[in-house]
Amino acid sequence: MKINYIDSIKSPVITEKATIMSEQNKTVFKVHPSANKKNIKKNIEKLFKVNVVKINIINIKSKYKLRQGRTSVKKGYKKAIVTLKKGQSIDLTTGV
Repeated sequence: MKINYIDSIKSPVITEKATIMSEQNKTVFKVHPSANKKNIKKNIEKLFKVNVVKINIINIKSKYKLRQGRTSVKKGYKKAIVTLKKGQSIDLTTGV
């Protein structure tokens, strides 16, 4: 299945840990479950016009939660930690 370059990158992850990582030229994104490193690298370079040095991918597994006697599922997702070339950054506040 071919993924559109805008569809492969779902959203940025904005957490305290991700904000600290941004000081080291790293940005975190939620990505499509079938996206791979080559695909993500090409799409981020095309979308944000930056040079990607390295990509780490993490699969977050889904979890079962018990709330008021009922079980629910917290969906899992795939996230990519993108390391950019020194001196470059992605401004997440502007939006795409």
